Amino acid sequence: MRIWGAEKPRERVQYVRDSPNVNVFCAVSRAKVYGDIFFPHENTVTVITYLDMFSEWLLLQMRQDSENFICIQDGAPPHWHNGVRHYLDENLPRRWIGPSTDENMALTCWPPRSPDLTPCDFFLWGYIKDRVFVPPLPVSLNELKQGNTTAVASVDEDMLRSVWTELDYRIDIYSVTTTLKVSISFIITQY
Repeated sequence: MRIWGAEKPRERVQYVRDSPNVNVFCAVSRAKVYGDIFFPHENTVTVITYLDMFSEWLLLQMRQDSENFICIQDGAPPHWHNGVRHYLDENLPRRWIGPSTDENMALTCWPPRSPDLTPCDFFLWGYIKDRVFVPPLPVSLNELKQGNTTAVASVDEDMLRSVWTELDYRIDIYSVTTTLKVSISFIITQY
């Protein structure tokens, strides 16, 4: 990407092209961050690896902490897979939100073209990147993973309270705008 400006930039950031990368999973509850889980294949998360992590680790962790939870999945490709949705139907009937069809037992379907509604999207990933990608930048996968783990561990309960307040606000805004769109389309169809 190139950005042209009227003035010479005063700051210069050097970075390594094709720097190390890793796929990481975290989940956020009102009380803690679950994770970080590093997937074994650097370039992709398959449905099998995602479902294994979810069923063998995350769900067990969440159930240890509370039986009163709803799992929210966004529109990431592994979440759309039939196997994932069937697993959620069997293990969390009417206790999950995500990409679904009328045949699924989701609490509700993930809203299409939705704003960033999950705490991981609007808070956690940006927070981690702000702490990991500071000079000197990580030069190996181990440094990248360690920086990620340190950043995740620094999330405290006060931060999570603020995150859930923001989530409530975002859901309210989404509800109002969705209601407005439905009302507007109803008015248009009446004329």
